[in-house]
Amino acid sequence: MLLAWELLLQVLGVDRDASQRDIKKAFHKLSLQYHPDKNKSKGAQSKFEEINNAYEILSDEQKRKNYDLYGDVRGGPSFDGGSAGDYGGYTQFTSGGSGQWQKMGGGASGQWQNMGGGGRSFSFSFGGPGGGNHFDSRLNDMFANFFSSETGGGSGFGGFGSSSGSKFGGSAGSQSGFKRPPSGFGSSSGSKFGDSAGSQSGFKRPPKIVHAISSQMFEKEINGKGITWLLLSYLPSAMSVQQYESMLEEIGNSLKGALKVGKINCDNESTFCKKHGIHPRKAPRLYVYSYITNESGSFVEYNDVWDAKSLKSFCQEHLPRFSRRISLDNFQPSFGSGEKLPRVMLLSTKKDTPVIWRALSGLYRKRFIFYDTQVNDVSVPEVRKLGVNALPAVVGWLSNGEKQILKAGISVKDLESAVQELVTLLESFEKKNKIVSNQAKKSQSESSTNQVPLLTASNFGDLCGEGTPVCLIGGFRSSKARNKLESILSMVSQKSLSRRRNLSFESKDSIVYVMVDATKQQSFLNAFDKSGFRSANSFLVAYKPRKSKYAVYTGDLNAEEAEKFISSVLSGDVQFTKTRDKPKFM
Repeated sequence: MLLAWELLLQVLGVDRDASQRDIKKAFHKLSLQYHPDKNKSKGAQSKFEEINNAYEILSDEQKRKNYDLYGDVRGGPSFDGGSAGDYGGYTQFTSGGSGQWQKMGGGASGQWQNMGGGGRSFSFSFGGPGGGNHFDSRLNDMFANFFSSETGGGSGFGGFGSSSGSKFGGSAGSQSGFKRPPSGFGSSSGSKFGDSAGSQSGFKRPPKIVHAISSQMFEKEINGKGITWLLLSYLPSAMSVQQYESMLEEIGNSLKGALKVGKINCDNESTFCKKHGIHPRKAPRLYVYSYITNESGSFVEYNDVWDAKSLKSFCQEHLPRFSRRISLDNFQPSFGSGEKLPRVMLLSTKKDTPVIWRALSGLYRKRFIFYDTQVNDVSVPEVRKLGVNALPAVVGWLSNGEKQILKAGISVKDLESAVQELVTLLESFEKKNKIVSNQAKKSQSESSTNQVPLLTASNFGDLCGEGTPVCLIGGFRSSKARNKLESILSMVSQKSLSRRRNLSFESKDSIVYVMVDATKQQSFLNAFDKSGFRSANSFLVAYKPRKSKYAVYTGDLNAEEAEKFISSVLSGDVQFTKTRDKPKFM
C-alpha cells in the first residue's frame, strides 16, 4: 500500500527514491509548464495548484508525516474554506482505515460525522469562503529567530536568546496534532475558527495583519517610510487568493515588527498597478517594497518557489541596510559642519547586522546615523574603552560629541517587545539630543556677533603675539572660500571637543582663531613657506609665536578635517616646522 505522500510523487512524476533535488527539479519544470501566465489551456490553473501543493508537502519531512496521519488528497487544511468539494467549509483528516463520512445538514454550517470504520478521524472547521487557514510548519519560532542575522535560524540577539523555547500553542501537542497559530494569524478579526456559532476549539482569531492597500495608503504608509512591505498584487477573479494571503500572514507574523504585509486589488487600483508595473495579469504576483536598491524604496518582484521558507529568506534579504558596519579600531564618530543627527552603535557578536537593527535603521534613517560592529567579548580593549560591560549593547553620541551607554546586556522576550524597547531608547536619546542642539544654537546665536576676526597689522600683536600659545590661521583666496572657512572655524571654535581636548595647555583660550586674506598678505605667508601656500584656495596654519614654529593643512577642508588637524596640534601628533622668518604684517 502506498503512503499518502507517495501519491504526491506521482503528481510530480518522480519515483519513490527521488532526492529533494529531483523533486525540486520536477516541480520547476511542471510549474513552468502549467503556470497560468503561460498555459491558457483548460485545467492548467488547477494543475498548477496541485503541483504547488504537492511540492510544498514533499519538500518538508514533517509535512509528509502530518499528511500521512491527517491529510486529505490535497495535503492539508483547505485553502478555499467552503468552496465546492471541500466538505462545506470543513476539512477531513483520517489516520488509517477507511472510515465513512456523512454530512449532517446543508451549507457551510453542516457537520460531517464519522459513520464508522477503522482508524482515528478528526474534522476541523476553517470557516466559509475567504476564511482559509494554513501555515508552514517549517517556520521556526519567530521570537527565537528574530535577532539572528542569518536566514535559516540561530537564536539570540548578539548571543542572547529568547526567554522561551516553547512552540506556538504552549503544550506539547493537541489531539489534532496541530500547533496553535502565532499572534496575528487569521483573516477574520475577533471571530472564532469556523462558523459564527463558534468551534469547539474555542480559539479566537486575532486581527488580520494583511492590509488592503490603496494608492492613498501607499503614499501615506509605505512610500519612503523606511519599513519593508511584502505585497500581493491580484485580481479578484484569480483563484486561491486566500492561499497566498495565508502565506503573507505567516511571513508577517514571523517578522512582525520588521516587516508589514498587504494586498493590492488591481481591479480597484488598476492605474496604480500599471504605473508601478505590478499588474498581476492572470495569476497573483508577490513583491517586496525594498530599500536595498533604492534609498527611497522600490518594488522588487519575488520569482522563486512560492513557499514560506524561501519567501521569508527573500524578505530578510530586503530589509533595510542603513547601518554602517564598522571596526572599533580607532573608531571615533565625526560630526561635520551643520550635522545635528545623533549617532547610535550596536555592539553584538553577530557576523552580520542583526535583523532588528536593520529594521530600525530604515525607520529612523533620517533621524539617526546608525553603526554596528561585531565584538566577541567585553574584555576587548576597545569595548572597555567605550564603557560597555555586557553584550549586546547600544552606545550613542549626542551631536556635541558626548557619549552615552543607552543599554548594555539587552535581553528581550519577543519580537514586539524588542522593537518597543529599542524604539523607546532611540526616541529618548533623540529628545536629549534636541535639548543639546537647542543649547548649542542659543550659544551660537549669542556669540554670532563675535565672528572669526580677520588678521590685520593693527590686531596681529594682540591675536597672534608671543602671549598666544597657538594661533590658528585660516587662509583664503576667494569670497566663496572665505565664507566656507569662516563657517568651519566658527563651529569648531565653539565646540567643546576642541576646547576640552587640550592636552598641552591648561589655558581655556589656548587657541586663537583668525583668518587672513592670502591674496593681500602674501609676504606674511612667505615667512612660513617660500611658496606662501599659493597652490591652496584655502588652508590652515597652526602657528606657535613663542617657538616660531608652524604646522599646515592644505587638503580638502571641512569641519571634520579641521577638527582632526586641531586635535593633532593640541596632542602633539603633528610635526611643526621652523618658520623661515618672523611673520610680520606690513
